[in-house]
Amino acid sequence: MSKHTVLFELGCEELPPKSLKTLRDALGSELTTRLAAAGFAYDQLHAYAAPRRLAILVDGIDGQQPDRVEEKRGPAAVAGFDADGKPTKALEGFMRGAGITVDQLSRVDTPKGEWLVYRKTVQGQSLDSLLPAMLQESLNALPIAKRMRSAASRTEFVRPVQWVVLMKDDAVIPAVIQDFASGNVSYGHRFHAPQAINLTHASSYLAQLKAAYVLADFDARQAVIDAQVKALADEVNAVALMPADLRDEVTGLVEWPVALRASFEERFLHVPQEALISTMQDNQKYFCLVDTAGKLQPYFITVANIESKDPVQIIEGNEKVVRPRLTDAEFFFKQDQKQPLFARQTKLQNMVFQAQLGTLWDKAERVAKLAAFIATQIGADVEQVTHAALLAKCDLACELVGEFPELQGIAGSYYARLEGVPSEVSEAIREQYLPRFAGDVLPQTQAGFCIALADRLDTLAGIFGINQPPTGNKDPFSLRRAAIGILRLLIEKQVSLPLTALVGTALQSYGNKLTAPLQTLTDAVEFLHGRYRAMYEDQGMPVDVILAVQALSPDSPLDFDQRIRAVQHFRSLPEATALAAANKRVANILAKESFAAGDVDAALLVEDAEKALFAQLNALEPQVRPLLAARDYTPALSQLAALRASVDTFFDAVMVNTDDAATKLNRLRLLARLRGLFMSVADVSVLQG
Repeated sequence: MSKHTVLFELGCEELPPKSLKTLRDALGSELTTRLAAAGFAYDQLHAYAAPRRLAILVDGIDGQQPDRVEEKRGPAAVAGFDADGKPTKALEGFMRGAGITVDQLSRVDTPKGEWLVYRKTVQGQSLDSLLPAMLQESLNALPIAKRMRSAASRTEFVRPVQWVVLMKDDAVIPAVIQDFASGNVSYGHRFHAPQAINLTHASSYLAQLKAAYVLADFDARQAVIDAQVKALADEVNAVALMPADLRDEVTGLVEWPVALRASFEERFLHVPQEALISTMQDNQKYFCLVDTAGKLQPYFITVANIESKDPVQIIEGNEKVVRPRLTDAEFFFKQDQKQPLFARQTKLQNMVFQAQLGTLWDKAERVAKLAAFIATQIGADVEQVTHAALLAKCDLACELVGEFPELQGIAGSYYARLEGVPSEVSEAIREQYLPRFAGDVLPQTQAGFCIALADRLDTLAGIFGINQPPTGNKDPFSLRRAAIGILRLLIEKQVSLPLTALVGTALQSYGNKLTAPLQTLTDAVEFLHGRYRAMYEDQGMPVDVILAVQALSPDSPLDFDQRIRAVQHFRSLPEATALAAANKRVANILAKESFAAGDVDAALLVEDAEKALFAQLNALEPQVRPLLAARDYTPALSQLAALRASVDTFFDAVMVNTDDAATKLNRLRLLARLRGLFMSVADVSVLQG
């Protein structure tokens, strides 16, 4: 079967740059799925995207579907013919429906006997006839939040369509896609090469567009930007800040990238650099430059979509545009310093946190109280923690944060430092929102830790207290993220504090604002416990390991984590599968029996196997109990793994449900003792091996 190269290009008005990469990937994925379903084999499929086009290039694709055999099963052979060998009514009905005669039937053996079948060879259709519909279906399936319609057309897309190219090798595949007839005509750069391009062959697509100042390959265009930006940064011994989302957006804005370095006045560098970086990245799509220590330098890099004969003009134009934005940031920064940070508590008293839970100042006072409690538990400086907590929300009433909301905490830290407060306090103000997202860093100061933990606990307790927990996809107060933040803070900072006590203390600060504090405590702690699975699954932890520990509901997240790590190690041991199965068997036996707890009576042990298990338990328990008390769970489970042989022998040789009541009770107590040792760490019976 002959192989071909197929090209599809959808030309549009400027596509949204933030979603360009997503559209490219989705189009490639959708067409891949449909080609596979249709049975087309090919060597490679490439998806391309530029500001004014989405494209697909398929190399080495078959020109026709392979023939396939369709099989229709009729009645069983014994039911298909009567005693005279003539077709029964059942078979006649099947043949009528299929439009066949008896001589076209085949017989097939199955486990249920011999059946009559009709096999028909269906000839594969051509690529030319099937591809247009597959492309249209793929376009219809793209993740487009808001579609638009142009002119009188009823066909919708993310942006108005301008042209369609569909070629197989050097020939056009006739089709109508998005109400446009296909052809071989594309268009180059809007300024450098606006004239039509007659594509000579599907395989020449990238080269012909490059000659027309269009780099259609998104990844190749991004690599060009990366190289240009790095070269310009190296010239001034700096490093470019290139967040992934900004990098993708800039790549989605240009067809022919030309990076240019510009500068701004050094006087702006006394403004918090986060404000300067924010406005340059978010508003202007610039790449900022920092030194090796991360300090902002008075340069930025813009990526133009034109190869200018006078690049100085472009540079000066960008410098002129950015100057007022930096001046605004400078003005707000200076205005804020006209009064001390703490003086803004008056404004906080008029800023609502939540209608039923009071103002932001109410929240600040609650957080300060809870943070002080946490400080006493971990040996932190209570005075510093309280001082930082009462200042923490003050920058929400500042001009700079009003203009740049992402600077909350950061701005307050700057102002506190300028006012001469202790560094632990100013840094804690900055750290109060950490971690902000999955994988984010944690507070490094004790004060920052206390406030970050207290802030999340206060929000969680309050929102649950007014019966507004997250539901479905609705989580307006980001309680799921806050809960995982609480768990991470306690686990990764190695702080052993019980959740019940923390949430209970948080609830006390609300006084009589909450109607059902006991139920709130139960619900909030249960919600926190429910976050373990999501958190550990993100880390690649097997579900059965998580469930084994969740069965015990340890109140301390650090304790939970220590058990998780121990069970994960235990699961990798060769004895784990057998011991997990044995624990499941023991659990089932004990669940069916009602018996009084008590010590095992050695005198009632009859079988050698139960004597051996009893002796090994006596030998191991004095070694394991101190480890359990010290929460050193990994070596504890490792030692318990030595019980495998004795446990296996016990179940092979010993009948638990014996007729002798005393012996039966004694054996149940022996198994309960065995089970209890494992349950001191986790319910290993749920492990899957």
